[in-house]
Amino acid sequence: MKIAKNTVVTVEYKLSDAQNNLIEDGSQPMVYLHGGYENTLPKIEEELEGKDVGYTNTIQIEPDDAFGDYDPALVKVEPRSRLPEPLEVGMQFEGMPDGDNDEEAMIFTVTDIADDKVVLDGNHPLAGMALRFELKVADVREATDEEIAHEHVHGAHGHHHGDDEDDGEEGDHFRSQPIH
Repeated sequence: MKIAKNTVVTVEYKLSDAQNNLIEDGSQPMVYLHGGYENTLPKIEEELEGKDVGYTNTIQIEPDDAFGDYDPALVKVEPRSRLPEPLEVGMQFEGMPDGDNDEEAMIFTVTDIADDKVVLDGNHPLAGMALRFELKVADVREATDEEIAHEHVHGAHGHHHGDDEDDGEEGDHFRSQPIH
């Protein structure tokens, strides 16, 4: 079966930066609903459109087509007293960007902690990076009516309605959040 709109695609992958430094080893395959549902990067969908099981290729995706350029305006320094304890680098908090109050809340990651100040970064961890994906199509199947209605995959490596909100394997958050 060829990859087309409303097929569920299982892709084995490795993710590296443009200098081939490994970012994610793809120990769990990426499983997504193909067809513009924002379940993976559009350039990955574009590359895999019309391909079959067994197809392999390495593609490089520039920041504009991945997670955007790094925006220094999304870095904030906040008083430590405004954040809960215990506080560690890598923790994430939802917050509002500085400026326009009409903007949507975003996720900020703690990147540095000094005595009474905390650096929060609202950029995606991969922002500003060209990304190299080694892709291998492992499976393609028709999506169920329910998957199409919900616009994401159900079952193994997909989303489970009614299950405890467990984020699953490390790295799954890159595959389970809409990418713009």
